[in-house]
Amino acid sequence: MSERRATGAPRPAMGLGRLDGAERLAGIDLARGLAVLGMLAAHLLTLPEWIPEQPDTWLGIVHGRSSILFATLAGVSIGLVSGGRTPVAGNALRVARRRLALRAAVLWMLGLALVATGVPVYVILPAYAVLFLLALPFLPLRARALLPVAAALALVMPVAWAMVARLPLWGSAGGEMLETALGLWYPFPVWIAYVLTGLGIARLGLERMRVQALLVGIGCALAALGYGMDALVRGIRPPVAVAADDASGGAWEAVVPDVWTAAAHSNGILGAVGSGGFAVAVIGVCLLICRTPARWVALPLRAVGSMPLSAYAGQLVAWAVWAAIVLGDTGDLEDFRALDPFPAFALVTIVACTAWALLIGRGPLEAGMDRLARVVVPRR
Repeated sequence: MSERRATGAPRPAMGLGRLDGAERLAGIDLARGLAVLGMLAAHLLTLPEWIPEQPDTWLGIVHGRSSILFATLAGVSIGLVSGGRTPVAGNALRVARRRLALRAAVLWMLGLALVATGVPVYVILPAYAVLFLLALPFLPLRARALLPVAAALALVMPVAWAMVARLPLWGSAGGEMLETALGLWYPFPVWIAYVLTGLGIARLGLERMRVQALLVGIGCALAALGYGMDALVRGIRPPVAVAADDASGGAWEAVVPDVWTAAAHSNGILGAVGSGGFAVAVIGVCLLICRTPARWVALPLRAVGSMPLSAYAGQLVAWAVWAAIVLGDTGDLEDFRALDPFPAFALVTIVACTAWALLIGRGPLEAGMDRLARVVVPRR
């Protein structure tokens, strides 16, 4: 999804003029590029669990946090295409909602197609589709309403989800189908907080330096709070073992270990605070970097971030093809990692996206989605 604002008629552009246009927030592209490559690294590299107080584990920061950054940036994109600081209203709001709903449907179908390749990753696109739909009622709101709602959800929903996740349903065939259909590896009751955070900060006016610096400061404070409390909890309380056949579900003692943690993919309160803050800080840093000449050094990563859907889907399709040819099995993660594919994937992604952005313009899937949305849901 483009981060161009919804105001004014779209102007056709391509090459460097589009990638570095005055209306485009280069820092958002940079942050998305980092998120895409971070998710790729989390999939293809064997990395330790990130523990802030242990420097030898710091490369493991990409686990879980890259996808949270990706989800937060989805909220930013939704905010920017629905008016930026001033939310669209009236007919423009109706058009924006219908186009986002259509994009959600396309993302859901594309996500299931990628799941069907058998590549052993938790494909984020079905969850994205659900999150897009959940964001629709919030489009008219401004930051002063969105950010408190996001904060409340980040504190409450990890508890609710920890209880739901313990229900016997998830061990059944129906539960597995529901998990796949809704992308519940990234549970929407928790992850909507990240999307609304992104939507809220998009309403602040991301082109302003004061806002960018504020994002860095607040994001770092939240990250320090979440991860600091996680380190404290780990230091004073050993992990609590809960029997696998304990179906009590609603017992607070049973869900405490799942809630008071910032571990990757844990969906705990401390993770929501710490990793959500980390995502906000990264966005602020990227926006500040792109106010300097360093924006040109970062151009290849910005190119990846200008077409995140194409880059993400292309990587998984290439993975499936490579694994099928070399290993005869698309689902063998360890043997595929043994081929050391990450350097090649990262290099090809960066080079291909840069060449496409400079020579052609919008990514192929982004351009196709935009064209479909404009045809099916025209402005009236």
